[in-house]
Amino acid sequence: VQVKRLHEYKRQLMNALGVLVRRNRLKRDPAWRDRAVPRAVLFAGKAAPGYAAAKLILRCLCRVADLVNGDPEMKGRLAAAFLPNYSVGMAEKLIPPADLSEQISTAGCEASGTGNMKFAMNGALTVGTLDGANIEIRDAVGHEHFFLFGKTAEEIAELEAWETAPDGSRRRRYDPAAVLHAHPEIAEAVGMLADGTLTPEEPGAFRPLYDALTVYGDRYFVLADLPAYLEAQDRVDAHYRDAAKWNVSAARNIAGMGWFSSDRAVSGYAREIWNLKPSF
Repeated sequence: VQVKRLHEYKRQLMNALGVLVRRNRLKRDPAWRDRAVPRAVLFAGKAAPGYAAAKLILRCLCRVADLVNGDPEMKGRLAAAFLPNYSVGMAEKLIPPADLSEQISTAGCEASGTGNMKFAMNGALTVGTLDGANIEIRDAVGHEHFFLFGKTAEEIAELEAWETAPDGSRRRRYDPAAVLHAHPEIAEAVGMLADGTLTPEEPGAFRPLYDALTVYGDRYFVLADLPAYLEAQDRVDAHYRDAAKWNVSAARNIAGMGWFSSDRAVSGYAREIWNLKPSF
């Protein structure tokens, strides 16, 4: 489950590309299909009215779901849905049964996050980057009960740097094209944004998303982290196949979330920031 405000840095598009890679693997690789765990991938959240890229990503999520759900070969193996009008009432129904919490923002972009806490305290395991409260959650529940992936904020800063090429020209250290060249299955999924697979009636509808990743530098490093994200999802499958092991991890997540109690937080502020002492 990935429920949060629609924003490029929160990388719902990475999750969607992961769904497409999974769909393509299931269609062509019988050996992979036999060991893959069935998945239902759920999205929810709202986009700001004027945020064109976020609204286009929302539309893309819906079309990815249509592609997957309309394919008979995916029946019982992969499903996806975007749930409209996300609200507290929906969260009450969606968060408690979730198995996996997608907290995959670009490292260094998320201030904190509380949705990740809600999922963990209800027993969902997290697949996530070292960003925001993910860092404290991972320490609290135990590193072995958290599916870490992706570059750190420091590594992202290095990729953002510019360097001088042998011919004297200046270029950005990070080249999204190199990721596509090294990972054909990622290149295939990204290509589906531009080749009309998702919108046959309007082939160019998602071209701006394709261009953002391939032409305009992949600002939020979706492609840079995507290989590690796919590998983390393979670890999720392996972990889930051992029900006893998964249940231990779920229990560890629930038990480890006491640190995030509001009572503890307010007491800490009173003691360390406001220099107040209890009156009783």
